[in-house]
Amino acid sequence: MSSSETAIARQRFAHLPTPIEELPRLSAELAGPRILVKRDDQTGLALGGNKTRKLEFLIAEAHQQGAKTLVTGGAVQSNHCRQTAAAACRFGMDCILVLNGEKPQRPNGNLLLDRLFGAEVVFVEQRSERDRILQETFDKAAQAGRRPYLLPYGGSSPTGALGYVFAMQEFMQQGVSAEWIVFGTSSGGTHAGLVLGQRLHAYPGKVLGISIDEPEDWLKSHVSSLATQASERFGPRIEFTPDDVLANDAYCQAGYGVVTAAEREAISLFARTEGMLLDPVYTGRAAAGLIDLLRKGYFGKDDTVLFWHTGGQPALFADQYGDTLL
Repeated sequence: MSSSETAIARQRFAHLPTPIEELPRLSAELAGPRILVKRDDQTGLALGGNKTRKLEFLIAEAHQQGAKTLVTGGAVQSNHCRQTAAAACRFGMDCILVLNGEKPQRPNGNLLLDRLFGAEVVFVEQRSERDRILQETFDKAAQAGRRPYLLPYGGSSPTGALGYVFAMQEFMQQGVSAEWIVFGTSSGGTHAGLVLGQRLHAYPGKVLGISIDEPEDWLKSHVSSLATQASERFGPRIEFTPDDVLANDAYCQAGYGVVTAAEREAISLFARTEGMLLDPVYTGRAAAGLIDLLRKGYFGKDDTVLFWHTGGQPALFADQYGDTLL
């Protein structure tokens, strides 16, 4: 590990390294190449997920700034908000969540866990209003002397992206060969970290993000910018361009959190062939894209494809998805 890596502030609480598993029955069912899975649904914090890796660095930064309250936002069933609320409890901090969507009659799924962790929740019906309300909430907390730290959506800042730079290092150290890494991408932090980690740790394969809700052009621009900014933590700045980023937005046209036949099939296939649970928003959609690409012959028959499982299973128990998955 370089001196620049050891100088990066990190609060270690994730269960790492996460295992890599073979999916032989799924591979056989799809008559495709060898499929592996990296189990970041097992990172340990509040039922796990990819945001825990980012929070190791975001919490450390919040501590450096003397923060006492974590403020962030997302959808009502946000995995990021659930893990942020849990991290706040872990380190004795308050947490305020700004969630877009209608307040349900009773808390369920991720929102139930947010409540169990004691998070204060501000509901915003229109997503277009979320940024404004989030900033107002942060400003009010600051004026009240609560010393807030603002976490971006999905934890996707240059600091948050560091989690997946180190995740790529972890993967390389596990000694598993794969020509492809495939995962769901939305706010871009996981994607940017993997792209930067690929460069820093000489991963020879390809890193493909399946968009959950954002256009491909936006992802390529945003991810390359985040990766460029994050690179400064490791030494001389690396200038990434959109051409350095692989993204596919062919599977998100139904909209964020809308379960279609493709997501239902993917969730069912993983469950019935491997006993593995995906979530209806992120991994379900990413796996649907992976399955479609496999069927279209996008990957070589002799390739090994690693699906990076980013968690999110508590959303399976949200009322809004219960009737749509079976």
